[in-house]
Amino acid sequence: MNITASMVKELREMTGAGMMDCKKALTETSGDMDKAVEFLREKGLAAAEKKAGRIAAEGIVDVNVSEDGKTASIVEVNSETDFVAKNETFREYVAAVAAQAAKTDAKDLDAFLEEKWELDTSKTVKEQLSTMISIIGENMNIRRFEKITARNGFIVSYIHGGGRIGILLEVESAIVNDDITEAAKNIAMQIAAMSPKYISRDDVPEEFINHEKTILKAQIKNDPTNEKKPENILEKMLEGRLNKELKEVCLLDQAYVKDGDMTVAKYLDSIAKEAGTNVTLKRFVRFETGEGLEKKSEDFAAEVAKQMGQ
Repeated sequence: MNITASMVKELREMTGAGMMDCKKALTETSGDMDKAVEFLREKGLAAAEKKAGRIAAEGIVDVNVSEDGKTASIVEVNSETDFVAKNETFREYVAAVAAQAAKTDAKDLDAFLEEKWELDTSKTVKEQLSTMISIIGENMNIRRFEKITARNGFIVSYIHGGGRIGILLEVESAIVNDDITEAAKNIAMQIAAMSPKYISRDDVPEEFINHEKTILKAQIKNDPTNEKKPENILEKMLEGRLNKELKEVCLLDQAYVKDGDMTVAKYLDSIAKEAGTNVTLKRFVRFETGEGLEKKSEDFAAEVAKQMGQ
């Protein structure tokens, strides 16, 4: 397969690895981008996560939380351009989608799109979307939604960057006061900033652990400075690196962004102790606009030439 400069550039943006390393990785993996990322990770040349350069689609995330804090929804609606994403009509529409999602019983997006649009029951959600596309003059897409209900506690939300990132966090607590609510909002901000995958290590699937161990073992093996080290030392290195990675992906293990001297778990414990009750993080949802989507990139010079008929 012919490895193009744009492929090398994309892989470099995703991983932060050097240009020649990226070209070699793509060559070794026949141009498979995901396998190339794994190749670079095994060589110790790339981070565990793809960089945000891959996140490119426009649109916004919005949330809707009931007054009692027991039910909430989060939605992502995409548009073609950032200009439309900032349009007030578009934002009002997305807020209405979030409000409908907070009341829906739909289990998936297809079922949600076939529901009656609450603000005009002569249309379905899908038909209202088509109407909005006609009004705004740009293609739009309801990409995803999630609805959660708190049984023994409450839900807080947080929107970052005008809708670039949205968070829902369910907290279980017998007492709900201003300090606990503020702590929940602070942790929602933490989720937005640090993008954890799980709440605690108990939530991490065995499959994830085994996959990361395979990558880390390859990193250690490919480092020539480790050739003469005994097996027990290499095993300790593996556990140390895995432990470091779990601290990054598990919310409670992360350093608390507002006070790096404590973890999120210790911060939560201090709030719970002050309130005299147990406070437990049950689950969270984090949507980032365009996450995993590719934005169509145009060669500006070629486009100008095309417009001029050259």
